[in-house]
Amino acid sequence: MNFNPIITCAVTGAGDTTGKHPGVPVTPEQIADAAIEAAQAGAAIAHIHVRDPETGKGSRDPKLFKDVVDRVRASDTDVVINLTAGMGGDWVPSQDDPAQPGPGTDMIGPEERLAHVKECQPDICSLDCGTLNFGDGDEIYISTPPTLRKMAALTKEWGVKPELEVFELGHIRFATQMISEGLIADPPMFQICLGIPWGADQSVDTMKVMKDHLPSGASWAGFGISRMQMPMAAVAVAMGGNVRVGLEDNLYLDRGVLASNGQLVSRAVEIIERMGATPATPAEARERLGLRTS
Repeated sequence: MNFNPIITCAVTGAGDTTGKHPGVPVTPEQIADAAIEAAQAGAAIAHIHVRDPETGKGSRDPKLFKDVVDRVRASDTDVVINLTAGMGGDWVPSQDDPAQPGPGTDMIGPEERLAHVKECQPDICSLDCGTLNFGDGDEIYISTPPTLRKMAALTKEWGVKPELEVFELGHIRFATQMISEGLIADPPMFQICLGIPWGADQSVDTMKVMKDHLPSGASWAGFGISRMQMPMAAVAVAMGGNVRVGLEDNLYLDRGVLASNGQLVSRAVEIIERMGATPATPAEARERLGLRTS
């Protein structure tokens, strides 16, 4: 049991959700406001993607990230900033020639994947620790060992904590290898990502198995998607982990009731408190995760 869990709020993501929920943040101002709202509701960490303000689709434009980060910092809101570094690994084979990229492919190198992280110098950035069939179509998310090693080395050089996002046991195995090679500063920080097609399923058994394979001394959180968001939050706390909620992973507060990020954080706070625990403050999160203080 974790009696002082850290809450992360993933405020927007890059998925095709804007047509399903008018409250999904799109513009830099909306995304920054969502991060601030989540912090005010009790989140210690805001996990941030950006979107093209014109189309609503996920973007990796460093200028958009800088706009969001500057707005959050200018607000003097005490929140740990966690930027995604998961964009730029999408491969969709061409229907005419599978050896060639088709529409939707966006493949770039490790330095370019981290361009916005170098620019913004957040507290944390995500590091997706392997390749995955993403959804039921032809999209593959690709993160190869050389790419991941280079990204880990760069984030360590910059003093940015990598959040090691793991979608199945092989990802934990490789992340542990990077730790053994000295590419990840102590304490390592893991995010167990459950329910994403076709990664690990979201269940109590799966979370326990993945948690049990983490290296000793690691800090970890776990999340589920859609209606399993809150059940998996409770499971993570009960198993000694931290929590992630937010509109990136789930659009609903209750059946048929669209949520805001603040409402999802408030619901997580309620669950945590009813379990006899107290959510961690941003200062407590920084100390426990070994984040830089300046």
